[in-house]
Amino acid sequence: MTDTPVSAAPSAGPRRPGEAALTALGLGAAPLSPADASPHAFPDGGKWRTEVPSVEGPEALDVVLEESAQLQVPVHRVSQGSGIWMLTDAEITEMVARCAEHSVELCLFTGPRGTWDTGASARTDSGGAGLRSRGHDALAGCVEDALRASALGVRCLLVADEGVLWTLHRLRERGDLPADTTFKVSALIGPVNPASYAVFEQLGADSVNVPSDLTLAQFTEIRRVSAAPMDLYIEAPDDLGGYVRMYEVAELIRRGAPLYLKFGLAKAPGIYPYGRHLRELALTTARERVRRGRLALDLLARHGADGDMAAPGSRLPGPLNRFRTSS
Repeated sequence: MTDTPVSAAPSAGPRRPGEAALTALGLGAAPLSPADASPHAFPDGGKWRTEVPSVEGPEALDVVLEESAQLQVPVHRVSQGSGIWMLTDAEITEMVARCAEHSVELCLFTGPRGTWDTGASARTDSGGAGLRSRGHDALAGCVEDALRASALGVRCLLVADEGVLWTLHRLRERGDLPADTTFKVSALIGPVNPASYAVFEQLGADSVNVPSDLTLAQFTEIRRVSAAPMDLYIEAPDDLGGYVRMYEVAELIRRGAPLYLKFGLAKAPGIYPYGRHLRELALTTARERVRRGRLALDLLARHGADGDMAAPGSRLPGPLNRFRTSS
C-alpha cells in the first residue's frame, strides 16, 4: 500500500493548514460544516476588514500609514487606546486629516475609566467594576469627549461601558452626534455569549470586540443571533491573554464574518495612557503591528482564503437591530 502523494489535488475552496500532507498520512481533518459558516457580511459583501490598534497619536499614525504602504497591508481602521482626553485638538485634527487622506477610519477612546479612577475595586483580585465609567462625572466626561471629538471630525468612538454606549447612541439618534458616527465596544468589556453580544448591538454598538479566547463554536453561536461586525485580536496583548490565533484566521473569518482582524502584539509593554516618555516604544510597536498584519495576509493568501476583503475605505456596518430610544 502506497501513501497518497502530498501533491494530491486540494479540496474545493480554501485549503486548511497542512491539509494535503496530513490527508496523505491518514490524519486529515473532518469536513467543514456549511452550517458553521456565518451568513453575514459587510454592506459591500466583504467578509473582513483590518484594524491596527494602539495608534496613540499623529507620529504613530504616520508610522502605520508608511509601513502599511511599504508592506502593502490594507488598513480599514486604526484605533487609539489612551483616550480622547490625552490628545490635543491639533493632534486630533491632524489624525483626522491624515486618515481621510488615506481612506482609513479613525477610532478614538472615550473618557474616564474605572482603572484610572480613584475607586479601588478595579484593582482588587476580582476586578470590581473594571473599565466601566464610575458615577455621573465619568459618564459626563465620556460624553464631553464624544462631542469634542465629533466636532473635530472623528466618526468612530471606542467605549468601555454599556451606559456610555446607550447614552451616545441616544445622542446620535437625537442628532447631537452625526448620524454616521459609529461606536466600537472595547475588548476590555467584550461579551462572551450570544445574548450579551446581541444586547450590545441593541444598545447601539456598530462593532463589538470579543475576547480572543472564544472557541470556534462560540463564534458560530454569536452569528446565529447577531449580524453586528465583530472585532477580534488575532494576536492579543498580554493583558488580554497574549493569545495568537494566526493559523485560525481563515476559519475565524468563515465563522465570524463580518469581522475586523485586529493586529495586536503579544510580549509588548503596555503604553496606556500614552505620553512622549513612551514614544520609541509606541512607534516601534506600531510598526511591528503592521508587519504582523502582513504575516496574517500572507497566510491567508497561501491558503487561498484572501478573497472577500471589504473594499478599502469602507466603514459603515449596515442595518443593525436597536432598542427603541425614548423621545
